Amino acid sequence: MDDAYDEGVDARHGPDAPSGTRAEPEPAPPARPAPGPPALPAETGALPRTGVAALSPRYQVGAALALALVAVTACVHLGMVFLSLAPANTVTKQHGKAIEGWVYPEFEQNWKLFAPNPLQQNIAVQVRADVLLPDGTTTTTGWNDLSAQDGRAIDGSLVPSHTVQNELRRAWDFFTSTHGADNRPIGLRGSLSEQYLRRIVVMRMYKGDATSRKGTIERVQVRSSTTNVTPPKWSGEKVSDTPVYRVLPWWTVTADEANGGVR
Repeated sequence: MDDAYDEGVDARHGPDAPSGTRAEPEPAPPARPAPGPPALPAETGALPRTGVAALSPRYQVGAALALALVAVTACVHLGMVFLSLAPANTVTKQHGKAIEGWVYPEFEQNWKLFAPNPLQQNIAVQVRADVLLPDGTTTTTGWNDLSAQDGRAIDGSLVPSHTVQNELRRAWDFFTSTHGADNRPIGLRGSLSEQYLRRIVVMRMYKGDATSRKGTIERVQVRSSTTNVTPPKWSGEKVSDTPVYRVLPWWTVTADEANGGVR
């Protein structure tokens, strides 16, 4: 009986526990704290600096100088554009060339888009050329309507190119604004407008005229055909539908252009 009782006690408390006592449960491991955001530096307690303030003093000085330069350039540019559009005054009379040199041609301002009275005429630019053929003979082409070619390229195109829409039109506007009714240049930009228009028409003739592609263009002649836009039927206004031509003199094509420099 005693042996059985002892075995029962040992069986309940385990072989390592002393006879007649209960074994104490093992303590649970300490709980680990949940991870949290990193603590800020104890010595400052402030957010880190960003932007220009985070740069070293030397780079801060460089950044300040760069910002000042940009601000000064922007002010000068706005002033130049304003003076180019303002009525004639003392400043524009004394420094007109410097103002034009800054504004034209990259920063030219054109307000025709906002004009209250839109153009009521269709202006077509046409060109013909004297072509030297490989057999040594010279022939004159017919009039090529370059504006009509641009119109056909635009019709039906969802995204017409800026060149097709504006290159020829702006070149003709540039020419007429720098030349008088006698086709003589006004000011220093007249010769530049002639060269610009001539190079465009020569390139277009080499590209679109079959006769010009066979030989070498020696001379070109440009003309404009101006036709009044037909008024609506309800207006009762009567206008002529006969085109009016402005014919320019023949221009000799330079050697580099004649040899295909603008093809």
